[in-house]
Amino acid sequence: MSKIKPLIFIAILVFVSLYFGSAIQSKSVGVSSQVVSFFKDVKDIISFKITQHIHKNRQVRELTAENKELEKRALLLNTFAYELNQILKDTNSLQFSPNAVLIRTTSYVNISDYSKFWVDFKGFKDGEIYGVIYGGNSAGIVVSKDNNPMLVLQNDPLSSFSVSIGFDEIPAVAVGDGVNLIAKFIPQWLSPNVGDEVFTSGLDEIFFAGVPVGVVKEVIDEDLYKSAVIEPYFKENSPAFLYAVTKVR
Repeated sequence: MSKIKPLIFIAILVFVSLYFGSAIQSKSVGVSSQVVSFFKDVKDIISFKITQHIHKNRQVRELTAENKELEKRALLLNTFAYELNQILKDTNSLQFSPNAVLIRTTSYVNISDYSKFWVDFKGFKDGEIYGVIYGGNSAGIVVSKDNNPMLVLQNDPLSSFSVSIGFDEIPAVAVGDGVNLIAKFIPQWLSPNVGDEVFTSGLDEIFFAGVPVGVVKEVIDEDLYKSAVIEPYFKENSPAFLYAVTKVR
């Protein structure tokens, strides 16, 4: 009996060692896997942050260079405006000081109408019509609806403004038909051509003169007038920020 007890004790030790050893090994592997996963996550986060930082630095450099170019252009434009004002002063004409303000679209006026937007427009005056510019090109007009400013994109039938076509500055009125932008009321004796550039004329005091509108892609002969279908430069469906012309001259 005295010999059996040590054997039983040894067997118990072997069993406990095998059982708890595998459990400990399993937990050790689990902890090790968690540690490895943690360090991989940390590595990925650090790599992402470094890449993001490099990308932001590149963006900052590009925007800084772009800003300097814009500052140069603004300086030249200011100089040009000053010289022009001096000429106008010498000829007893009014000074030329156009202005535009930044506006922001907030929502559609009607959910099924994608060419009309409510806009945040500081200084809006009820009853006035404002030309709207996006990316240096005509985009539409702002009008009053329920005493609030409403942006109407230029392909909408509610949008209309005066334009000139080509080198000869053929007069017309740009009107939307729901899909296209059409230059209407062109006198029959004038001859616009496909490929002619279209600019705002400024004669209706909605836009400055010379804002690019688009290019003539088709000329239509009608009974009393001619019309020209315009391929517009502005092609955005839902612009966020635009400029509204508040002073033409």
